[in-house]
Amino acid sequence: MSAHPLLHDSVWLHQRKYEDAEAFYQCVVAGTSANVSSQASTGGKSSLINEITQARQQIQLALNNPGSVTMDTTRIDALERDNKELRKVTNDLRNLVIKLENRIVALEGGKPTSQSKPAPADDDDDDFDLFGGDDEDAEAELEALKQKRVADYKEKKAAKPKVIAKSNVVLDVKPWDDETDMKEVEKQVRTIEIDGLKWGASKLAPVGYGIMKLQICCIVEDDKVSIDDLVEKITDFEDLVQSVDIAAFNKV
Repeated sequence: MSAHPLLHDSVWLHQRKYEDAEAFYQCVVAGTSANVSSQASTGGKSSLINEITQARQQIQLALNNPGSVTMDTTRIDALERDNKELRKVTNDLRNLVIKLENRIVALEGGKPTSQSKPAPADDDDDDFDLFGGDDEDAEAELEALKQKRVADYKEKKAAKPKVIAKSNVVLDVKPWDDETDMKEVEKQVRTIEIDGLKWGASKLAPVGYGIMKLQICCIVEDDKVSIDDLVEKITDFEDLVQSVDIAAFNKV
């Protein structure tokens, strides 16, 4: 005959229940069941109080040691990655703007238009700088670049030769009569020297009654030579010259 399966168990799982049942039975036999019930009730309350006390101790321990709690760094890592990507995009955009500005300056030959300054950042955001504090350095670089381009433009403009306004004038110099030596008249006229005045070709043209007039060309710089002053200087040869007229006046 085989033994009962429970006899093969090496662990008594319900020992406490059996011991409590046996103790209760003995108390009933002895007539002290009421006292046992009271003690059991008291023991249950004590066990609950102990569990509450232990729970409070564990909560207090967790509050006193906040550093022991493992922090979730996933969100911080994501923000750092976004920060790096935004910084790279910003640098690429800045380089693109500089290249476009250089191209515009090269095409138009003028100084670049002043860029509007970005709005100052709020002081409350100083604790979290999205671009790593590079805004001030970027503004300084752009300002230095702008000053350099302005200086280069001024230097280039100063190096260009200044356009001098000139005029081609034909003068009619009329003598008093037909006995006036026109070669002497031309000789005296050419003795007039003014800065910006250059005499050209000349010829004699008939006026009437055998009288000839001297037509002489000259090139003058408008800023240096006054035609009225030149005419007055020619008429100063009053023994030879009766009048001087402007036959032609053209800009060179």
